[in-house]
Amino acid sequence: MTAARPHQHDHGHAPEHGDEARVALLAAEVVRRAVASGTGLATAESLTAGMVCSALGAVPGVSAVLRGGLVTYTWDAKQQLLGVGAEVLREHGAVSEPVVRQMAAGARAALGADLVVATTGVAGPGPSEGVPAGTVWVAAQRGDAPAVARRLELHGDRQAVRTATTATALAMLLDLLAEPSTAARDAAGAAPGE
Repeated sequence: MTAARPHQHDHGHAPEHGDEARVALLAAEVVRRAVASGTGLATAESLTAGMVCSALGAVPGVSAVLRGGLVTYTWDAKQQLLGVGAEVLREHGAVSEPVVRQMAAGARAALGADLVVATTGVAGPGPSEGVPAGTVWVAAQRGDAPAVARRLELHGDRQAVRTATTATALAMLLDLLAEPSTAARDAAGAAPGE
């Protein structure tokens, strides 16, 4: 298997090595922090087809925090299960920032999770809908805060692109778990007796 390497990325860092060992380590740390903070997790996945949820599900103790995952490969599934707008899909295509943001929001609503991650992209080997292979969008959302979205341009075979995307998705969850929740920030800022 050829390791996927980012060629160019906007809005953040993509892992240089999307190997399975890195995915397992990231998943274990996500679950550890989610359990410690009582943060419910969910996924909405297209090109990764459940790999992010599967990585989380492989960690002992995840049942305390994993609400579920939705694999929405087609436009219809994105619309019906996640509430992605038909006009947004027509205007931007499935591999776009507006779509991945709507996927994250839809998964959060559908599964009642505190923290979600969504993936959409083209794993290859060739382009899809005019989008080059290796083009990926990942979004993570915690609570009512706006989703954080990252665009990746990965190189490698299909499995390497999907594994690197999974690692990025888990890293984004970890980043948001490191931030205090809105409720915790509000409580910390409240005066005694309020």
